[in-house]
Amino acid sequence: MEKGSLSLILHSHLPFVRHPEYPEFLEEDWLFEAITETYIPFITIFEKLLNDRVPFRITLSITPTLAAMLSDPLLQRRYLEHIERLIELAEKEVHRTRSQPEFHSTARMYLDRFREARTVFNDRYRRNLLAAFRAFQEEGSVELMTSAATHGFLPLMAVNPNAVRAQVEIGAREYERHFGRRPRGIWLPECGYYPGLEEHLAASGLQYFIVDSHGLLHAVPRPKYALYAPIYTPAKVAAFGRDVESSKQVWSAEEGYPGDFVYRDFYRDIGFDLDLDYVRPYIHDGGIRISTGIKYHRITGKTDHKEPYHRGWAIDRAAEHAGNFMFNRERQIAHLHDAMGRKPVIVAPYDAELFGHWWFEGPEWIDFFIRKSAYDQNIFRLTTPSEYLRENPRNQVATPPMCSWGWKGYNEVWLEGSNDWIYRHLHQAADRMVSLARRFPQADGLRKRALRQAARELLLAQASDWAFIMKTGTSVPYAVKRTYDHLSRFTRLYEEISSERIHEIALKEIEEKDNLFPEIDYRLYAGA
Repeated sequence: MEKGSLSLILHSHLPFVRHPEYPEFLEEDWLFEAITETYIPFITIFEKLLNDRVPFRITLSITPTLAAMLSDPLLQRRYLEHIERLIELAEKEVHRTRSQPEFHSTARMYLDRFREARTVFNDRYRRNLLAAFRAFQEEGSVELMTSAATHGFLPLMAVNPNAVRAQVEIGAREYERHFGRRPRGIWLPECGYYPGLEEHLAASGLQYFIVDSHGLLHAVPRPKYALYAPIYTPAKVAAFGRDVESSKQVWSAEEGYPGDFVYRDFYRDIGFDLDLDYVRPYIHDGGIRISTGIKYHRITGKTDHKEPYHRGWAIDRAAEHAGNFMFNRERQIAHLHDAMGRKPVIVAPYDAELFGHWWFEGPEWIDFFIRKSAYDQNIFRLTTPSEYLRENPRNQVATPPMCSWGWKGYNEVWLEGSNDWIYRHLHQAADRMVSLARRFPQADGLRKRALRQAARELLLAQASDWAFIMKTGTSVPYAVKRTYDHLSRFTRLYEEISSERIHEIALKEIEEKDNLFPEIDYRLYAGA
């Protein structure tokens, strides 16, 4: 009989990036890369596990913005064009490397992967990958979580409870629209929590959320079982804490598995290495060099000289690391079981895009780990948070402090010198949205369309991604522009609605650009 459980949780999120006003747009590649390198590999792995009758449980969040993009016909068509270009490039690479045995087999691997991605995307799931994840959930092996509507950082929105409520409830409704039932759990954006947030979660019927380690360890009263059992907040919504030890083995740049020297190097890409004229058809207009996804070198070490990548070596190492991870969890859970006097649960949450995109062999590592856990040990079993709560309904009541993950763990990534200027504008816009919802509780026609679009623009401006990008220094002009654009559109709509002079042509243009959440209810901002 097992001594405990492990809950593997993957957080899948991308900001809403859709630009129909351009024939192609650089930042849309964020989605296309994630589809090819992360989401489709997950689908193929889950399919193989089910076909092989391997018992497993895994939890996967799909945020509302990601779901909106995966179900959008324009982005679906653009992804198909994207993967067709990659197939063409890979075919050329197979020919170019025919006299370079150190690269040729890797080139053939990419061609096979890209063709398989096209088959999965276009033929098997008719361009709708959400259908695959919904089927996995209905089968029972995968539990899907929602998130706040646009991944808004909720602790810094707490001054306006109606804005928080709208983010949470719209996220729950979008999940229901895509997956056919209300969500059980929510991934709080950036694991951001503040006392009282659980009231909004409970109002949306949510059963649990995830916090970083210190969110549980510093709860009041202090949890008896530390990180190894959930707590119930006063609203009876459970909080699960991230396990430090298992996270470090995967996340740590110095000690984590992805840094092993035989794994594929992320940064060496033919988009930068090869002649510009050769790669020009596969990069963006203007000759801007970008990653193509075709990379021939392994990490090698802390050196600029990179040795050729050997796929077989890397897969063997992924199997070794999966076995090591399983062994460490066995020892950890056996020790905790004896010390606690009850079965512990280890919660191991990660960004999904780590697996496949940043850590190329990550999906194979997950596959190996699941298979080894099913057949090579009997100390723990894989579970999901809701399954654990059904089997262990009695848990301590405590309140976590305001917390997040990220640098220092208390919101600093999303509120510091590079991005603090956005909040006075976001707060004013949220207050204005509440006033509009209360002033026009039964709008119809053109006014209702404008109110719904105003809510979309506010939500998009609130996305935590823009503040994060400003802090990290990548694509900063784009993040600043997105913040300005959505706030400007909101302000224009607010003034037109308030003066009852709505410009339908301009409204239609905005609706076509920012077309997510087709069933949004602006009245959520009015409050009770």
